[in-house]
Amino acid sequence: MKILITGTAGFIGYHTAKRLFERGDTVTGLDIINDYYDIDLKYSRLADSGIEKHRIEYGKKIKSTKYTNYSFIKLDLKDKTGIDTLFKSEKFDVVCNLAAQAGVRYSLTNPEAYIDSNIVGFMNILEASRHNGIKHLVYASSSSVYGANESLPFSTSDNVDHPISLYAASKKSNELMAHVYSHLFRIPSTGLRFFTVYGPFGRPDMALFIFTKAILENKTIDIFNYGKMLRDFTYIDDIVEGVVRVIASPPAGNKLWDGKNPDPSSSGAPYKIYNIGNNTPVKLMDFIEAIEEKLGKTAQKNMMPLQAGDVPETYADVHDLVEDMHYKPSTDIKTGISNFIDWYLEYYKN
Repeated sequence: MKILITGTAGFIGYHTAKRLFERGDTVTGLDIINDYYDIDLKYSRLADSGIEKHRIEYGKKIKSTKYTNYSFIKLDLKDKTGIDTLFKSEKFDVVCNLAAQAGVRYSLTNPEAYIDSNIVGFMNILEASRHNGIKHLVYASSSSVYGANESLPFSTSDNVDHPISLYAASKKSNELMAHVYSHLFRIPSTGLRFFTVYGPFGRPDMALFIFTKAILENKTIDIFNYGKMLRDFTYIDDIVEGVVRVIASPPAGNKLWDGKNPDPSSSGAPYKIYNIGNNTPVKLMDFIEAIEEKLGKTAQKNMMPLQAGDVPETYADVHDLVEDMHYKPSTDIKTGISNFIDWYLEYYKN
């Protein structure tokens, strides 16, 4: 297939693009390479795929020096003209939109960034998909959409009308916007609610990265909600496997969908929502203990109350993913943490 993947300087986008072009798909990566976190890490991800920093210019598509079927373009999702031009010239089969302004806490102080990237940018993707015959639009949602919902495990059949951060609200908005385009223009669309993704080349604003760095530097780590947290940590390779399977399976519409008893995760339109999570919540203190064990060092801990916008527990019901894609994430937390720390020590060895 000919696939556009947005967010390929990012964590999930980088890994997904690599999986697809290594298996033989023709892939175009897109990213604005903003400075939300360490920009050198973003360039390192690109370099690993043969995209050299000195060759990158805004709006210019460049070929990978390592993979003949991979190209990259620096482009802002808000740039409607640039997005439209790219779609018209490339004639993609599939779009996988993994670009977004991420982070729950950042949305409390920089709300405009979420509207620009996650709402305006996604609108441009939808419009370009509508006018260019895209056969399947796959996009990243988030477990954050469950918000104030306390019914566990989180099911895609649950109501998600009570987000508690603007980030979550922007992801819920993406799902609603995608449904409109699936309904009106018959664009097959699939939203993926990711659950706490971690692994090599991960984001520096995520707990595993923060804890590993602090423990190695003999600095104190902040532990929120006094450690009484559960997270459905999901290893990056498991996420990518789920994404790849979904890409190959565009929804056709649920013929049994009933508007008098509507299922939020599907529709009579070609629209579907999946959770991709490990389906095995881990206690935060057990998570930290696994890091300590791998590093051979004990963390200095600062116990703190729950942060604004955060939730104490996440737990993915992946029944639909198993039933439709015959797949369930399975990497255990100790293996995943070990792989991340091996990468971290190698990456930062100098």
